[in-house]
Amino acid sequence: MVSPPVLDLSDDVVRLAAALCDLPSVSGSETALADAIEEALAGCGHLTLDRDGDALVARTTLGRGRRVVIAGHIDTVPVKENLPTRLVGGELWGRGTVDMKSGVAVMLHLAARLTEPAWDVTWVFYDHEEVDYTKNGLGRVARKHPKWLKGDFAILMEPTAAQIEGGCNGTMLVEIGMGGITAHSARAWRGLNAIHSMAEILTTLRDYRAREVEVDGLVYLESLSAVGIHGGIATNMVPDLCTLTINYRFAPSTSVEEALEHLEEVFSPYILDLKDAVAGARPGLDDPLVAEFVAAVTASGAEVGPKYGWTDVARFSELGIPAVNYGPGDPMLAHADDERCPTSQIHACADALANWLTKGE
Repeated sequence: MVSPPVLDLSDDVVRLAAALCDLPSVSGSETALADAIEEALAGCGHLTLDRDGDALVARTTLGRGRRVVIAGHIDTVPVKENLPTRLVGGELWGRGTVDMKSGVAVMLHLAARLTEPAWDVTWVFYDHEEVDYTKNGLGRVARKHPKWLKGDFAILMEPTAAQIEGGCNGTMLVEIGMGGITAHSARAWRGLNAIHSMAEILTTLRDYRAREVEVDGLVYLESLSAVGIHGGIATNMVPDLCTLTINYRFAPSTSVEEALEHLEEVFSPYILDLKDAVAGARPGLDDPLVAEFVAAVTASGAEVGPKYGWTDVARFSELGIPAVNYGPGDPMLAHADDERCPTSQIHACADALANWLTKGE
C-alpha cells in the first residue's frame, strides 16, 4: 500500500497551497489528495474526523453556542500543462490555484492552527464539484450524513478575489424543438427548414433585456442565453428537426417554478422541455452571524457583492443554513490555462478568517 504524500499543515499557507496543487486531483481522481488530507488532519487532536468516499469532515466539539461550516472542494478540472505550480511576481500559477486549492489551503492551515475558536467550526473538504451536479460530494454528504453539516452559518471558499459574494443565482436549462419537412436542398421549396423556423426564438433571445433584482440589499443581474443548437441531416438536405438549448440564470428570490413560468411567458406559444433546474440561494445578510462576519471582513477592506453564477452555497440554503462565498483567486481565471492566484489574497483570507474565528484575539 502506497503511503499518502505528507502535507505539512504548519507550513506557510502559500507553500501549502502549492503542495495541494502539485498533487493532481482531477474530478474522479481525488483519493490520493483525500488520503493526504486525512493523514494530516488525523494529527490534530482537537478535531473529530469523518469520511465518506473522498469527502472529509473535521469538527471541533468545544460546546460553543454557535457553529460555523467552512467548505471547499478538493477536485479540479483537467490539468493542461500548468503543473507543477510556480511562484511568479507574487502570484502562484498552476491548475487549482484559483479553483479552489488556495482556499482549501487556507482551510487546512486554520483547521490545524485554531484549537480554541470562538465558535465551533466544521471544516468540509469534498470531491466531485467540477462534474455532474448529482455526483457532488457535498450533496452526497448532505443526503447521507446531514448531521455532519449542521451549523448556523456557512462559508464556501469559492474564488472571489478575497471579497464577499452573497448567495448565488439559480440556473435552468430548457430546450425548444422545431419540426420541419425534409427535402433536397436543390429543391428547398418542397420542404420546411426546421433551423430557419428557429429565427423568431433567436430574435427573442437577442432582444431580451435581463432583469436586475434586488435581494437582501444586493442586486443580482439575470441572464438568458442560447447555449447550444443542433440540427441538420446532410449538406444537401433540408433539416426536419432543430433543437435549441437555453440557459436561464435567475435571481435567488425566484423559485424554480417561477423561473419556468417566466420562460414560458417569454417564449409563448412555444413548448419548453425542462432539462435541468437548480434554485439559487439568498445571501442572508440580515442573519446576525452573517452580519458579524461581513462586518469583520469588510473592516479590512473587502467589499460585498452578489454571486451571479451558481455555487454550492445553494446546498447550504436547502439545509436552512445562510451562506456566503469568500476565498482567494479571481473567478475569471478559474479553469483558465493561465490560472493564477495572488499570494496576497491567500494571506488576506487566512488572516481575516483567523481574526473573525477568534474574535480578533
